[in-house]
Amino acid sequence: MISPDNADITPRIWGVGVLCRAIADALDARFNPVAVRGEISGFTRASSGHFYFTLKDPQGQLRCAMFKRSAQMLNFAPKDGQTVEVFGRLGVYEPRGELQLVVESMRTTGQGTWFEQFLKLKAQLDAEGLFNPDRKRPIPERPRAIGVVTSLGAAALHDVATALQRRVPHIPVVLSPALVQGADAPTSLLQALQAVGVQPGIDVILLVRGGGSLEDLWAFNDEQLARAIVSCPVPVISGVGHETDFTIADFCADLRAPTPTAAAELCAVSQADLVHQVMGLQELMQNLAHRQIDKSAQGLDLAQSRIGRPSQAITQQVLRVTRLEQSMHQRMASITQACQHDLLNKKAHLERALGQTLQNSQQRVQRSQLRLGLLNPRLVLERGFAWLSDEKGVAISSVNQTKVGQSVQATLADGLVDLSVVRTKQ
Repeated sequence: MISPDNADITPRIWGVGVLCRAIADALDARFNPVAVRGEISGFTRASSGHFYFTLKDPQGQLRCAMFKRSAQMLNFAPKDGQTVEVFGRLGVYEPRGELQLVVESMRTTGQGTWFEQFLKLKAQLDAEGLFNPDRKRPIPERPRAIGVVTSLGAAALHDVATALQRRVPHIPVVLSPALVQGADAPTSLLQALQAVGVQPGIDVILLVRGGGSLEDLWAFNDEQLARAIVSCPVPVISGVGHETDFTIADFCADLRAPTPTAAAELCAVSQADLVHQVMGLQELMQNLAHRQIDKSAQGLDLAQSRIGRPSQAITQQVLRVTRLEQSMHQRMASITQACQHDLLNKKAHLERALGQTLQNSQQRVQRSQLRLGLLNPRLVLERGFAWLSDEKGVAISSVNQTKVGQSVQATLADGLVDLSVVRTKQ
């Protein structure tokens, strides 16, 4: 109810679905990922392969769902009455408005110590700000070289190498081998990461390993390794285990990938995408060049229609075309220089295209010169016509401009003839 003190305040009216999503977002920000211990109750296995059950203890109960992808990785069969520890994400099942835990992994209570250590270290490093998104660095789109930290015998190495060869075969890859499992693995991973991080040219590092149990991945929950990831001179992408596996290294890395292969795909823009960008730039440059040439040709046509003295007009147009060619060369040189890192092996192709464009422009100018030459008055004189002028050189175009006995001069194709007017007749 609204008290008299706040009777003038109108509360926000929520849509049910919107409120459920807001609650889910708040739960995700406050708790996730979360580990829970309890007793399984009401366990069912759906035909889809998903598990549905309730976790309970004397103080409460929580509805849970474990989807087929995660359920297939269990090494035991869950059953009612069994005490387990689960790791997952808390949310709201919006169609029913119910609190629900989506379980990503499940272990029997014998593994509880591992969880406790994991959660304790996670809380400590989180409080120190090592997981802060504002601290994390962007991944360069076009690294000069890629570092990889993993085991020489790991399947993850093959997956990463295959993905990098397919997507970015032009980028060098530097392998820094390390143990990824066992008591000596944390120190080995730490040394390998520090070694590759200081090599010149390395712009991003992939820290990868295939899937396994919590114990198998425990080396990636080492505190010193976590601090080394944060202090590494270049960005680090973690790709440890499967999509449902989480380690301390994942939270500290600048980017977390769900699998080693995904880490390789996220570390750089693929060669195919770069080629597509280059082709787009090439098309843009060609269009700009053609538009400039067409605009110049149109101006040349307009000037041709206004020409009074062909030789002077031709000279002006030649000078103008020369300036346009110089301007075009300068513009193309500037664009080429700015884009040279992206154009790669397309440079020669673009130069040939620009050369053809200039040749076409010169051919257009030559055709215009030929058309203008046909307008030369001398060609008219060569067909038998003459140009008459008086003693002062003024052109005579009418009988009214002459009188009997007047001296006139006729300009023919090959010389001048002095004449005298005998009679006039209109």
